[in-house]
Amino acid sequence: MNRSSALITIPALLLSLTAASQQRISVNMPPNTFKDATVKVQEAIAACRNIPGAVLEFQPGRYDFYPDSAVKKEYFISNTSDEEEAPSKVKTIGLFFENFKGLTIEGHGASLVFHGKMITWLFDHCEDITMRNISVNAERPSMSEMTLQTVTPKEVIAVIHRDSRFAILNERLEWYGEKWKLQQFHAVLADTTKGMYTYSSWNPFYKSKATQLAPGTVQFTGDFSSFKGVPGNILTVRDGIRDQVGAFMQHCRNVQLENINMHYMHGLGIVAQFCENLHYSGVRIMPAPSSGRVMASFADGMHFSGCKGDIIITAAHFKGLHDDPVNVHGTHLQITEKMSPRVLKLRFMHHQTYGFAAFFAGDSVMLVHSAALQGYGMAKIVAAKMLSPREMEVTLDKDVPAATRTGDCLENITWTPSVTIRNSIFEGVNTRGLLVTTRKKVLIADNTFYRTGMHAILIADDASSWYESGPVEDVTITGNTFEGVGYNQAPDNYVIAIAPENHELVPGYMVHRNIRITDNTFKLYDYPVLTARSTVNLIFRNNRLTWMKDYLPAGAERAAFKLTACEKVTISNNESSLPFKPEVQLEQMSRRELRTDLTVK
Repeated sequence: MNRSSALITIPALLLSLTAASQQRISVNMPPNTFKDATVKVQEAIAACRNIPGAVLEFQPGRYDFYPDSAVKKEYFISNTSDEEEAPSKVKTIGLFFENFKGLTIEGHGASLVFHGKMITWLFDHCEDITMRNISVNAERPSMSEMTLQTVTPKEVIAVIHRDSRFAILNERLEWYGEKWKLQQFHAVLADTTKGMYTYSSWNPFYKSKATQLAPGTVQFTGDFSSFKGVPGNILTVRDGIRDQVGAFMQHCRNVQLENINMHYMHGLGIVAQFCENLHYSGVRIMPAPSSGRVMASFADGMHFSGCKGDIIITAAHFKGLHDDPVNVHGTHLQITEKMSPRVLKLRFMHHQTYGFAAFFAGDSVMLVHSAALQGYGMAKIVAAKMLSPREMEVTLDKDVPAATRTGDCLENITWTPSVTIRNSIFEGVNTRGLLVTTRKKVLIADNTFYRTGMHAILIADDASSWYESGPVEDVTITGNTFEGVGYNQAPDNYVIAIAPENHELVPGYMVHRNIRITDNTFKLYDYPVLTARSTVNLIFRNNRLTWMKDYLPAGAERAAFKLTACEKVTISNNESSLPFKPEVQLEQMSRRELRTDLTVK
């Protein structure tokens, strides 16, 4: 259904408008029919278009959405599949909102259930939008799950989750869904008893003989001598192709998500790209308690690419993800040609991030030496245009510095947000808890990071791998609890990592600055606590370091703090009940740059 046909049908809808305000519009379809609600919901959305302050309402109950009648539109989305994995960028969208202003979507607890691979909801060039009291789920998640019953070197017997459809063809188990079949295999093993999620492999199962012993129970016979699962673990497996995302917002302002349950998302998660002022309160990305599933997101939970204004996340809960719960970053584009003293040709360098305008007239930009991540010149964009999905041309308001060379990068410093993340829970993930790289103020306070597989918090910045910018200048990490994190990253399993990828150290130049880590609780099972590189004005003070017994064995004895090429660092006045005395290791920096009451190696 195209948008024009939806508008034509409005007079026939008999919309449910309240007599008092004439602003409440209900979906003209009862819940719990299990029929395709996509067209009726899009008609109700269209009816809200010219009513400022409209409230789009669902009745409590279940609404089903199918791709056949969904909106189809092309979008290039950061950190998703490249041309080889997904040549078409046409997305399949359940709830589509374009050019709306002043709209509230009131779910009243409705459950929106999606079939096939879809973007559940999408806001494009919208302003002053509130979505609340809605749950999102998938009829057949694109993640398959099975619980291990028996594990021997030659045999595994597993119970397949009821939502994970499969067939045994030519003695091999094949996962399939609604118009798709699993062709790549990315596996994560969930130990729900310990709350640990570790990388695994489908390869021994793929090569084995599969026999169905009973409905939903499968015996795999083959070589499982290197398989690490034990009875009770849940093996989860998905494709690697990010052809859709869970939800998407592009060029929006003032969006609020309140009391939202994302019980399953296919693809990257809730993605915001070049949006301003996003407030998420009570967003839970975790399986429905009654589902029996352990995974809720195919990849990230919340992904913010090139945003500005305020990003505020409060009372969120992340549990059951195959990638990072929160990632906030910009995008470095590489300079490939100096076309004139003020005109540069730029290129998207990472194969998954490209195709969208990354610079706009009026934006302030920083020229960056890629290897050192050193900013060396500022300018404003006078004009910008896409040359192809991979290339842009920008005109600056001044000549570029003489030091500019091919291979340097351009960073958009207008589209950088302030970030606040409070009172949230990060658990059930094999990767990091939180990634943040932004020049604006960052507050990470009163959260719980429970057994994340990698660093609980990573502050990176790079212009050589993911090309995710940029430096941080004002970060406060306070009042948080970190418990048993980093087990997938030993021996560098630091709880917090400040790790810019500057492959060239410039004496006296620091990538990151002004990071304060105070009044947190670190529940450790191993030695590493904090690593930092090329950081100035770093404070680690008034934290509590405690020891976890009967969790995991510690690794080889090593320093709790590792500092590389940093300046003006303070590590002091921390309370420790550890069975060892924490030490600080220094590399490529002077001892006088550190104030500490610990032993320095």
